[in-house]
Amino acid sequence: MTESNTTATPYAGFMALCRRLFSDHSVELIGKALGMAVDALEGMERYDHTPLVGHSVATAAIVAGEVGLGRNSVVAALLHDAARLGLVELSEINTLFGEAPVGIILGMNDISSIKTKADKSQIDDFRDLIISYSTDPRVILLKLADRLEVMRNIDIFPAEKQMRKCWESMNLYAQIAHKLGLYNIKSELEEISFAHIEPKAHAEIKAKLEESAQRREALIADVLAPIEKRMRDSGIRYHLKSRTKSIYSIWRKMQKQGVGFEEVYDIFAIRIIIECPREQEKMLCWNIYSIVTDYYTPNPERMRDWISIPKSNGYESLHATVSAFGEWVEIQIRTERMDEVAERGIAAHWRYKGVGGGSISHEEWLAKLREIMEESDSRSGLCTKLNAYATNREVFVFTPKGDIRKLPEGATVLDFAFDIHTSVGSSCVGAKIGQRNVPIKEPLRNGDIVTILTSKNQKPKADWLNVVVTSKARSRIKAYLREEESKLAKLGREELERKLKNWKLAIAIDDAVTLLCKHYKLRTGMELYGRIVDQKLDMAAIKELITRHLEGVDTPQPPAPPKATTAGSKSSAGDNEELILGDEVHGLKWHTARCCNPIFGDEVFGFTTINNGVTIHRTDCPNAPRLREQYPYRIIPARWKGETSKGRFIAAIRVVADDRSGLLNNITDTIGSLGINIRSIALSSLRNGQMGGLVSVEVASSSVADMVTWHIQQIDGVRKAHRVNK
Repeated sequence: MTESNTTATPYAGFMALCRRLFSDHSVELIGKALGMAVDALEGMERYDHTPLVGHSVATAAIVAGEVGLGRNSVVAALLHDAARLGLVELSEINTLFGEAPVGIILGMNDISSIKTKADKSQIDDFRDLIISYSTDPRVILLKLADRLEVMRNIDIFPAEKQMRKCWESMNLYAQIAHKLGLYNIKSELEEISFAHIEPKAHAEIKAKLEESAQRREALIADVLAPIEKRMRDSGIRYHLKSRTKSIYSIWRKMQKQGVGFEEVYDIFAIRIIIECPREQEKMLCWNIYSIVTDYYTPNPERMRDWISIPKSNGYESLHATVSAFGEWVEIQIRTERMDEVAERGIAAHWRYKGVGGGSISHEEWLAKLREIMEESDSRSGLCTKLNAYATNREVFVFTPKGDIRKLPEGATVLDFAFDIHTSVGSSCVGAKIGQRNVPIKEPLRNGDIVTILTSKNQKPKADWLNVVVTSKARSRIKAYLREEESKLAKLGREELERKLKNWKLAIAIDDAVTLLCKHYKLRTGMELYGRIVDQKLDMAAIKELITRHLEGVDTPQPPAPPKATTAGSKSSAGDNEELILGDEVHGLKWHTARCCNPIFGDEVFGFTTINNGVTIHRTDCPNAPRLREQYPYRIIPARWKGETSKGRFIAAIRVVADDRSGLLNNITDTIGSLGINIRSIALSSLRNGQMGGLVSVEVASSSVADMVTWHIQQIDGVRKAHRVNK
């Protein structure tokens, strides 16, 4: 099809629109793209037997006329279907129209491949997946235009497809449009969807709106009469719009508030749109607000100033709800520029700010787009403050049934298997991605459909820890390995107990283990038991060693511990050994005790355990007296290395305070101002009008914990604050 043919029916209207909006050069390129689309899609039809290219042309018209994007977006909209079906080569598009349309088409194709599942619990994941595919902000805007065209022709689809597309449009695409400030598209998607999902409720509300239309028009005229006269007298150039609340929004408000149609008072709004230079916008908007409130009493609780501080998606407007003739009336005041942003959302910024012309880059726009999309109304301010997190990139993959799974970038088949279920991960031997068989270490990519392959003979292995990246998979693998180690240890301990009984040697099992670990230079009883099970130790030699010990005969002493294993070092002072707890990894394996939670700077001692190395306790630990009295030979002097710590410790602070509003915010603000991370807060009501609980913070030393405690004590209403065992 030649370019000249594109001016003929049924494409004349579309080309006329393009000539009004674009330069001659752009219109020429759009005409070529239209001709290419018509030729490629020739003979292909929609459900109503109209040409498939009609969908491409109608989508391109929405992109140009309603969303307000430029030539590259229009070209991409025209050629998207032809490229998706493999009827036009991307290289040819690149040669004729450049890289930009190709990038948009690739993003559109990725989104088109997503198979959503009618499950509200996964809506956020599907939304994030769509965002992850959008390397160019225009991709999402074109997808919304594409969906809007489909919904305008929803009746041509079979009933089952209609309901699915309505569900997707209302729960997914309308929400994306709302966050981007595309309120017209959001409302239309919701209206069409609601009319098909709840036809009876839609018809009832529509009838009531039509019945009350004449009364609303009369009220609007009466309200505006004095305001318009004052604006004309002041020489203000303006025009008016009235907005009736969408049927779906009215129905949702009725459901949420449990009220009838007559009790929804904000059914309509009046928009006063000013024509003025940008530097005069704020002044004139507030002048008109002053005129409105001279005639009508405003409701201060319904005042919205989005001119001084615009919404994150760029929305600017001044909203006032006033009492007029016995009814509440919402009046919105904005300028022409603000109105275009309100109508077209983030897309309007392309016109006012420009992209790629030295003012704003694609990367900056995409970052802004992601920031808007990642905002969640369900997150509380407190949770946001306490759970600050880095926004790492993610991949979205699907089960064969269509369930979506969100995993961190770099996740493997094995991570996916454990994300499904521990038993699936533990028996995973590989997977099928599409038609390919892949190993457990295969990295996952956006949109992969993964079928896990399992074997009843497969068991987790230690080297799997090098394959997985998710904490869930790592914890499950470690738990299995610990369980296996524990089973072996139990067998080894039972074997040693049995031998001691047969040998009739008068020594407690724990004392025998301590003796043998010291002699064979083993860190834990677990290692000893494992060597016994694996028959790496000679039982006759063990018998001789224990016998000589009981007879008081010296046995060969092991050399000093080597300096390069786990997490501490020993220094000698005469016969006394001292465990030095440093930042470097040396000597014996040690860990802090849960009963007293020691942190850097606390006075501590070590206690040698049978199975788990050395446990570090505070000297004032509740268990310290019992350990010193019953097991003095297991006590090891210990101290922290150096004067400062590079590590992070968790300190628990008990707080008792007056039960008053705002206390929790005061505590979090105080700790946050010190640059300290809060790990958890749990406060509850006590008797006598008080509240109490624990605040867990991440600190570098006990002195920092003391500083935090002191600052909490200074908060008004706090009765007590002291560090406790955790």
